Amino acid sequence: MPSYLSPGVYVEEVPSGSAPIAGVGTSTAGFIGIVPDDASMPNLPDGSAYTIAAAGVPVLVTNFAEFTRSFGEVDNRASATSALGHAVRGFFVNGGTRCWVVRMTSAAAGENSDPVDDALDAFAGIDEIALVAAPILPGEGVDATRIKAVQEKILTHCENLGDRFAILDGAEEVETLTAAAINNLRESTYGALYFPWVDVSGNGDYVPPSGHVAGIYARVDAQRGVHKAPANEVVKGVMGLRYRISKAIQDDLNPNGVNALRTFGNSIKVWGARTLKKNDEFTYINIRRLFAYIRESIDEGLQWAVFEPNDSDLWAKITRNVGAFLTNVWSSGALFGNTPEQAFFVKCDDENNPAEVRDLGQVVTEIGVAVTKPAEFVIFRISQWNQSGG
Repeated sequence: MPSYLSPGVYVEEVPSGSAPIAGVGTSTAGFIGIVPDDASMPNLPDGSAYTIAAAGVPVLVTNFAEFTRSFGEVDNRASATSALGHAVRGFFVNGGTRCWVVRMTSAAAGENSDPVDDALDAFAGIDEIALVAAPILPGEGVDATRIKAVQEKILTHCENLGDRFAILDGAEEVETLTAAAINNLRESTYGALYFPWVDVSGNGDYVPPSGHVAGIYARVDAQRGVHKAPANEVVKGVMGLRYRISKAIQDDLNPNGVNALRTFGNSIKVWGARTLKKNDEFTYINIRRLFAYIRESIDEGLQWAVFEPNDSDLWAKITRNVGAFLTNVWSSGALFGNTPEQAFFVKCDDENNPAEVRDLGQVVTEIGVAVTKPAEFVIFRISQWNQSGG
């Protein structure tokens, strides 16, 4: 307690014990891919070569030049060893700014370990990762069955952590352009599948689209917000598509969890915004990602409340902080309603925190939000108007 020696007015700063909730990042990507130990490395100014990054160790990359200095030069042609490089380049070209990259020397599972498991375990400790992709081409020890197993592992990783989303690649070639031939993954709201592969050279060098799509997620998040569906967006840095998808084909793909890349005039666009879960409240990618954003932001922003006295003062602070955060979310256009009261509610009081709950060391807050869903089907009903003169 300070000493007051003379008459006057004293203004003091008093810690509130709480802090505003800041929104977490949503567009940092994690890439897993193959880079052999003998990759061609660029040279340092003294003429010696950069040292390749250790296998299985995540490396933060903020531009494509950084990628080449850690993982080697990227051949313009598509190959099993260049797919990762093309994905990371596509990520930055399309608006990405930060990604973590783990290289494997092979995507095949060993007798005692799986390099994909090791990579995902390493990603689990990097909290900022919000998107996960593994642009892997079939090759030695890696076939369609193995790639499917890798994608299932990524889905499980995202589901278990709850704060990230899987961007998955359809096969390069399929016997028929049907959802049944393209999508053989289990249903999940934590991932989305994209098809077909993209041409990165103009000469028929096709690579998985996940890196380019991840960049579009980042671009849309920055320009509009995580609540905007990452669709009806131009895919930059590609010259063509492995298959030309028509509306008739997409009529089968879209409701069955395959997001198509389609050509419209001179542009190639992402023309789908669905997760791998059909007929669910989280069918749309932006709804799942928005909820993950809200949950993670509140989780990180309310860490100060742990071990605080569980009383009405704490409940009021929680209600105030969460309400202020959701008001900002609503004002960005992410929530449905003309007023904050219509868009969300926050309840933390003695009704949902009775004595028996407090005795368990718990404080319970109920939150409800009304989300804005994408206008996937824009319908105009047009008819003739027979105007009669007066």
